[in-house]
Amino acid sequence: MNKRPIQAMLVVAILLDIVYWTLWFAERDWIASEKNQAYYEFENAFPLADFWLGLACLLALITLQRNRPSALLWLLCAGSAGLYLFGMDFLYDVENGIFTKGGGGAFEAVIVALTLFFSVTILTWAWRHRGELLSGDASSPV
Repeated sequence: MNKRPIQAMLVVAILLDIVYWTLWFAERDWIASEKNQAYYEFENAFPLADFWLGLACLLALITLQRNRPSALLWLLCAGSAGLYLFGMDFLYDVENGIFTKGGGGAFEAVIVALTLFFSVTILTWAWRHRGELLSGDASSPV
């Protein structure tokens, strides 16, 4: 089983999570799709959920590298947390016309698309390799 791309995706997800929230709290105008109070309140509701996603990704990465059966649990947690966040973001963006608002909307569309791709890929891969993961037979990098 080739787990390297999954490990790379987990690392990228963790780094993007850190960079996004660092920018949001340091210089939110760089990444904000809108500049109004309702949007700021909506985004400010996400740090805890994104922290959970980042923690699940970190634990998935660690347990996957160590060939622990619990890697399946953490991969499923990371993938499902991502799907939940995708659903919240996508629905808000569609209902508020965010995707049609120029550069900020395009940036938001990329975030939403990456979240969906990441989540579906992690969940699909984890489920297809559940037997190997649970048996601790994920030692082969290829």
